[in-house]
Amino acid sequence: MSKPQPEITAYLKTFCGWSEGVRAIMRKYDLQFEEKDIIKNPAFRWEMEQRSGQGLSPCVEVNGTMLADVSGDEVEAYLIKNGLLEASEAEADAPTNSACSDEQHAAMARGELPKIPGKIRFLD
Repeated sequence: MSKPQPEITAYLKTFCGWSEGVRAIMRKYDLQFEEKDIIKNPAFRWEMEQRSGQGLSPCVEVNGTMLADVSGDEVEAYLIKNGLLEASEAEADAPTNSACSDEQHAAMARGELPKIPGKIRFLD
């Protein structure tokens, strides 16, 4: 019998290496989650700050527990340690513990969309 999927809400930036690392872990394990883009919707940033007690992102809430200012690696470790998923040797499709590259930051400053590997899925 498989484990029930945890209830996950992720407060992420539209384009951010750390946020993409969290998304990469969600894709790696095919986890469903609610994504709240704190850049596109400032109300989600306010909500994140109220729920986490601080303003750094990403923040990921798992079954009511807030993981504040975390990397994808930290989210994965939390899920495994708490028995919410089995560890996988599969590679993530994007870096799970890094900031945006200098090239990505420069592209964003020019108003261009950065090239981030993998696919971003938004769940309704």
